[in-house]
Amino acid sequence: MSKRLVFLSKVYLWTVLVFVIAKIVFMLVTSGSGHFVTSDVWQVITHGISLDLSTAIYFLILPFLLTIVSVWISGRWQLHVLRGYFLLISIAFALAFVADSSLYPFWGFKLDASCLGYLETPNEAAASVTTAYIIWRVIALLIATTLILGGYLITVRFFPIGKPAKKLIPKLLETVLYIISIPLMIIGIRGGLDESTTNIGQVYFSLNQYLNHSAVNPVFSFMASMESTASDNVTYDFMPEAECQRIISTIYNTESIDTDSLLNTQTPNIIIILMESCGGQFTEISGRNDITPNLNRLAQEGIYFTNCYANSWRTDRGTVCTYSGYPSFPTISVMKIPAKVRTLPCIANSLREERGYSTHYLYGGDINFTKMRGYLVAGGFENLKWKADYDAAAQSSAKWGVRDDITFETLYEMTTSLQAPYLIGYSTLSSHEPWDVPLKHLDDEVYNSFYYLDQCIGNYISKLKKSPQWQNSLVILLPDHGMLYKDIDDLTPLKNHIPMIWIGGAVKAPRRIETICNQTDLPATLLAQLRIKHDAYTFSRDVLSKSYRYPLAINTVTEGFSTVDSTGFTFFDLNSQKKIKGNGDINIGKAILQAASKDLSKR
Repeated sequence: MSKRLVFLSKVYLWTVLVFVIAKIVFMLVTSGSGHFVTSDVWQVITHGISLDLSTAIYFLILPFLLTIVSVWISGRWQLHVLRGYFLLISIAFALAFVADSSLYPFWGFKLDASCLGYLETPNEAAASVTTAYIIWRVIALLIATTLILGGYLITVRFFPIGKPAKKLIPKLLETVLYIISIPLMIIGIRGGLDESTTNIGQVYFSLNQYLNHSAVNPVFSFMASMESTASDNVTYDFMPEAECQRIISTIYNTESIDTDSLLNTQTPNIIIILMESCGGQFTEISGRNDITPNLNRLAQEGIYFTNCYANSWRTDRGTVCTYSGYPSFPTISVMKIPAKVRTLPCIANSLREERGYSTHYLYGGDINFTKMRGYLVAGGFENLKWKADYDAAAQSSAKWGVRDDITFETLYEMTTSLQAPYLIGYSTLSSHEPWDVPLKHLDDEVYNSFYYLDQCIGNYISKLKKSPQWQNSLVILLPDHGMLYKDIDDLTPLKNHIPMIWIGGAVKAPRRIETICNQTDLPATLLAQLRIKHDAYTFSRDVLSKSYRYPLAINTVTEGFSTVDSTGFTFFDLNSQKKIKGNGDINIGKAILQAASKDLSKR
């Protein structure tokens, strides 16, 4: 019996030790993504150990069952089973650790099941990185697997092989002891006897989110997130429904009352340009004028919404927010839910049905990525032009697909040749990892990519101004989302603060709109300008209407949400259920998530 207990103890302790070492390596590898001092490493380990202890029990179950069997039946086949099992979990752990440390600098949150959605289109998922980057990760994966497996193979040596005891009573007593210990294992997995079970939030201990994230076990994070992504819905139930509706009624309505008119026509040709990742940190919003000089100039020439905020952090989410005025969610992408996509309103459908617009979408990448094609077609975009419509040279001009200067030329051709009235939606792509653009103006490769995007925009607008189509054009420029870079993280308001600019001959006069608003408010605000009803856009607000009485913006990330209103910026962490920053009323954000999740369940 003592040998079996020694074996189980060594397996369990090695698993825990692997998790602890992984934390240290994570902090070393991702040190550029957060700020910490040496003493913080110990804090991360001690606060994260409870989650490691619980998670390790999951992987003790099979060795535990084999140990019980060995009391009665013993043979070398058990060693083969154990070695095979330890090989599998060593590969799984190594994958989790390498993926976690590789994705964190890009995404800013711990590994979860959302990464699985990008495996449907691996070429697109890999487009953000170089071949050398992938090779080094494969090497790291092999090394990690070898080291983890080596430790487990040492523990196998302690597994008792030989003839079981002949006496029945000792075998029965030992078996009963193991069976009695099963409830203890269950208690260990759930984290105790309290009402709350093991969860990510239990390891949070600091106002520095990077330290909290470092304490989280990525294996547990992935397993826990599988539950929320197992279906196409997520439910938030923070408060009684009556209270939720009371709050929502003060924020959202579909009325347009005495809307201030910005345009000199109600049937302009509309071009909506979603600028990849081009948050305010790259524009004059941050105080910098050298990265996007053309955008900064156009902001002065057109209608500039100075306090607009992105709703989300990924292109698939931001696209739905922009065209459907529909909220984003922390853990799921609405674009990937065909049953819901079919019921969403969309600017394209509204313009087609109400004004007879022809509708077009342009994207230089793979339009099937994140199920974009399904969303666009369901939303009323009749004509799609994407990477496959270009020649081989253009398709290979950038890692993600067709370079922006090439697609901007296509956009200009469409703008000047299509029969009016029309809507063109266009998503840029070059201002994205790996930042492979054909010019070098700024030393920082990220800033340089946004400078390149800005040059493409400037050239396009300059040419359009000289064409007859300019007089009846409305070009709407806004990012799909902001991004994490340098000292900009989820607790920094500037990450989600985005420029929204309306420019073109259809604009009456230059103007600054200082009202706080969201990306999701574009449909209602635009349609109201065209005197088109927007009743179907229940989460989109006409920010120029007198009915817009509570200026508010909300942004969701995987682990929480932030709001911006008259009280400033507030961030609420869903894992720890704590307000991390700010003084705003977190019940507002909770009510929005609750109402949105209820609406999401409707098909």
